[in-house]
Amino acid sequence: MFRLKKVIKKIFFGGKQKSTNTEKSPDNIIRSRFKTKYWNFKNLLSINNTILESMSKIELALKGTQRFSMEFIRGNCTSISVNIYKLIKKINDISDGRYETLYHTFADIQFRIDQILEEREKSVDGKLVLSIEDINTNSTTHTGSKMANLGEIMNMTDINVPHGFVITVSAYHLFLDHSDLQKNINQQLQSVDIENIKMLKMASSNIQKLIMQSSVPLELEAAIFDGYKRLQEKTEKDVKVSMRSSALGEDSQDFSFAGQYHTELNVGFKTLIDSYKKIISSKYSIQAITYRFNNGLLDEDIIMCVGCMAMVEAISSGVMYSKDPDDIYNDIVVINAVPGLGKAAVEGSVSPDLFVVSKEQTFQLLKKEIHVKDQKIVFFSNKELHIIELSDPDKYGPAITDKQAYSLAKQAVMLENHFNTPQDIEWAIEKDGMIRILQSRPLKQLKKEDNEFIDNSLSIKVNNQTILSGGVAASPGVAFGPAFIVNTAEEIYNFPAGAVLVAKNSLPNLATILNRAAAVVTDHGGIAGHLATVSREFGIPALFGTFTATQNITNKTIITVDTYSRKVYEGKAEALLKKFPAKRISSIKGSPVYITLEKILKQITPLNLTDPKGSNFTPEGCLTYHDITRFCHEMAITEMFDSGTNNNQIKAGKRLVVDVPTQWWIIDLGDGFKGSIEKDTVRLENIASAPMLSLWEGMMAVKWDGPPSIDAGGFMSIMVQSTMNRDLCASGRSIYSQNNCAIISKNFCNFSCRCGYHYLVAQTFVSDQSRENYIKFCFKGGAADQNRKFLRMKLIEEILIKYDFQVEICEDYMNATIVGYDQSSTIKRLKMLGYLTMHTRQLDMIMNNPARVAYYKKKMLKDISFLIPANK
Repeated sequence: MFRLKKVIKKIFFGGKQKSTNTEKSPDNIIRSRFKTKYWNFKNLLSINNTILESMSKIELALKGTQRFSMEFIRGNCTSISVNIYKLIKKINDISDGRYETLYHTFADIQFRIDQILEEREKSVDGKLVLSIEDINTNSTTHTGSKMANLGEIMNMTDINVPHGFVITVSAYHLFLDHSDLQKNINQQLQSVDIENIKMLKMASSNIQKLIMQSSVPLELEAAIFDGYKRLQEKTEKDVKVSMRSSALGEDSQDFSFAGQYHTELNVGFKTLIDSYKKIISSKYSIQAITYRFNNGLLDEDIIMCVGCMAMVEAISSGVMYSKDPDDIYNDIVVINAVPGLGKAAVEGSVSPDLFVVSKEQTFQLLKKEIHVKDQKIVFFSNKELHIIELSDPDKYGPAITDKQAYSLAKQAVMLENHFNTPQDIEWAIEKDGMIRILQSRPLKQLKKEDNEFIDNSLSIKVNNQTILSGGVAASPGVAFGPAFIVNTAEEIYNFPAGAVLVAKNSLPNLATILNRAAAVVTDHGGIAGHLATVSREFGIPALFGTFTATQNITNKTIITVDTYSRKVYEGKAEALLKKFPAKRISSIKGSPVYITLEKILKQITPLNLTDPKGSNFTPEGCLTYHDITRFCHEMAITEMFDSGTNNNQIKAGKRLVVDVPTQWWIIDLGDGFKGSIEKDTVRLENIASAPMLSLWEGMMAVKWDGPPSIDAGGFMSIMVQSTMNRDLCASGRSIYSQNNCAIISKNFCNFSCRCGYHYLVAQTFVSDQSRENYIKFCFKGGAADQNRKFLRMKLIEEILIKYDFQVEICEDYMNATIVGYDQSSTIKRLKMLGYLTMHTRQLDMIMNNPARVAYYKKKMLKDISFLIPANK
């Protein structure tokens, strides 16, 4: 109060500008200051609510099945941090700067969060370019798994790998640091809704342009040219190379990144640098960004190395699996082959030939399917790539011979044994018959129980009409949804969630919308294509190579895809769907992004400050953002309560015109009145404050019977206290001679009054936001002796606890609070407090009479039950 008087004095006497006497009025100054406090308080509640909503959002993300990105984490962390700072500013505005040390607490927590967001594995400085002969699986963290595995294979006997070199992790960092690219990339990504394909495409395009327009440091350029020069010495002058991604995390046991990055074929010396930047920029293709998002991978952890390998003049190419990808126990080699380069096979533009070879010593050919192949991609001696249309008999002939299939199977077994796990292998056969291994990565296989569904599916009677039958089961499962045929990029952008993706070719860029698709059906493609691999990773049923899907399936009609029986049915096949519920794989839990959010939440959401009376309930005791919100909320209520009680004698408000024997003064904070208001008075019908009206309704709900009849002991107790307690004296200025006052707004009320010999204050905020709602109720005094006053407190406490209040009693002072209840429940409890205000008057005088106490307790509970029904 002393500080408040100093402020008033400074404002009143210290200013140079002249003001009217009315403006100088201490009452007006105090009222104006309280208004400012209130609006700061209301803003604080709104900010607090926003923070808690953001906290709930990220907590739900961690507990739910929806995938989220680092951009989601960064965006919410930024939002929470900004609002925490605003919250601290507001509590200091309300309290005249009493809690400025909260800024230091905030800075400490923010620093810990920043450390987590910037946490990365330390990269080892090394050479910018390494020859493939100089690397092996121990080089993975510097070269990526793809090139490290090829370096390992090159050192094996009987297996051939093209000569080449790798542009390393150190080169990537040098390139990005040179143009400060990572900062610009993060800014582009942070504002993107990754599930909005059009928005994502724009961000992807902007990032790729940034990369392509950035210059490569001269040091890196020289290293790349030197690597190419050394490759020429091992091969031939002007050797053409294929440039492929070898990102960290790619081709690993958990994440294949199949087809997600760009491959540049037939690259010469002059285009080496531009091709390198194309591969780097493909890290930010739409499909690559969504793949990382769907797998919970950190963008910063995916460091792009680039492999450069001498082109192979292949007469046939393809992909083989050293074990059945659909059955972990089926010990076979599965070979997919196409004529010419393997690009057509992995991109799903043709349906490859299929060879299944047993892994016994004799390598028996168990199955052979030869498909019609309309074209092939070839690499001519003039180093140019061409697409050649095939004619009879090449169109119908096998891409490889049986003997070559046996040779390929032998190498597959060797690679599986060497890496001690089944392998997914890309290969090519040159004109002289030499087999070249172009890639070998761990094969993701299905569990046995997934394969057992095939027999079950075939035994189920399906009454729905069959639309098409055949093709290859690229990824197992049963799913239904509206068919959505995709032929153009625009149709990709408009693909609806839950639809069945139908397309001519199983192109890798369709992986962009796999997380939205119920299933995939294509005319062309096989189990070895990139889209097939990603479909299996995500657990999305995929039926490829049907030849007629886009012709037989009508757009937007409901269909059911059963890859076990390799059929597509009209409508929703309930019998199948009941037996085979969706088994979509959620890979976000345990992922790097998931783990990062777990770490960050430890700095944000735990609540350590639970007891406002505890010794740790201080700015220094706040260990998390949640602690800061709890502290600020509690202190804001206390500050407002203290301000309200300190200002309750102000007569600058308007007198309430009501037919009651006491006078009431109402101070409006801005929106507490409605209708036409008189100059000095206000009527009850002009009050717009819901909390005040609720208190008033409770006060008037049941007529007070008057003071209870007292015995001699009660009367003597009053007489003794009246002579000893000057606050009970009618003359002089005491807490009991102050005016009844309500400081109100539409949602707020600070209500203080004297009822008989006791004094009470109720402060409340009520809105449709449960988090903002609270009641703080204080009760003090009485005319009887200390014991009787204490017993009355215990009676009131018993009633309040019954209705969920937290109550503290210290001698003849009670403090009760309730926080976080919905609007209706809070209003009902305010009515109860209004009732208690009127009907606990002078009860302290009869508290030594158990029968009288029991009577009044029963009566009050009965009356309150009408104000608050049993369902509360």
